Amino acid sequence: MLTGLGLGLAGLWGARAVAHALILKGLRAPRLAAPDRPAALGLDAQPVHIPGPNGKTLFAWFVPPPGAAKVPAVVVMHGWGANASMMLPSAVPLHGAGLAVLLLDARCHGASGDEDFTSLPRFAQDIEAGLDWLARQPRVDAKRLAVIGHSVGAGAALLSATRRNDIRAVISISAFAHPYEVMRRLLAQHHIPYFGLGWYVLRHVQRVIGARFDDIAPVHSMTCVRCPVLLVHGEDDDIVPFDDARRLQAAGQAGRVQLLAVPGRHDPSEALQTETSHLLAFLKDQLDPRECA
Repeated sequence: MLTGLGLGLAGLWGARAVAHALILKGLRAPRLAAPDRPAALGLDAQPVHIPGPNGKTLFAWFVPPPGAAKVPAVVVMHGWGANASMMLPSAVPLHGAGLAVLLLDARCHGASGDEDFTSLPRFAQDIEAGLDWLARQPRVDAKRLAVIGHSVGAGAALLSATRRNDIRAVISISAFAHPYEVMRRLLAQHHIPYFGLGWYVLRHVQRVIGARFDDIAPVHSMTCVRCPVLLVHGEDDDIVPFDDARRLQAAGQAGRVQLLAVPGRHDPSEALQTETSHLLAFLKDQLDPRECA
């Protein structure tokens, strides 16, 4: 009898371990190829390798400013499953406006170091490593730094802006309001019932990433962000509903949050191409040296 009980417990433990391994595998982002194409866009971008969290190395494209004067700088962070090369078109208008630009690969993405998993908090850690690196560059004004993020990268940018005083502005493109809702939609897409199995999956995901969804939710971050925020969201976004942007705006501090509705869906390219003047005007206002003194 005891032997049978022991075998049963061992089997249960083994099934649990397999389930946890599958959940961890599900947290991994697809690593897409990152073609080198800065020159094709007329950019003199330098490939750099930045010390990151957990002893990992982060790859990035750095577009230095012209001349010798110190200028403001922007960290650009991609979304889930993307990479820095895919965000290179955004560097063209930013650099043209006189900004230094750092386009990062998050861990488990592009050419950056690998981990067992990545997450919104880890994206935020990578952004902060990029900010630290930028602040050390001789032609960057460390008092005038901004972050542009897309999707998970946008949520991470907002999280970073709750705990750093050197971020003067955030442009959030297609951020979701709450990761719990994103995960519930993902479960539904895979026909996984929430009650029972789905609940257990979400509980374990929070344990793995080391944070409660409520604590890292962009809708929570918006209540604590220390700088002005421009929320950019596609009116026809079929991944993150446009209403999420309205909720983020409502959660932010009055007078410090702008919402820009743009045509298109979840992909950031259309917003970056059609609303360039609005984005640059926002950054210019927030990175004015008189405002950052």
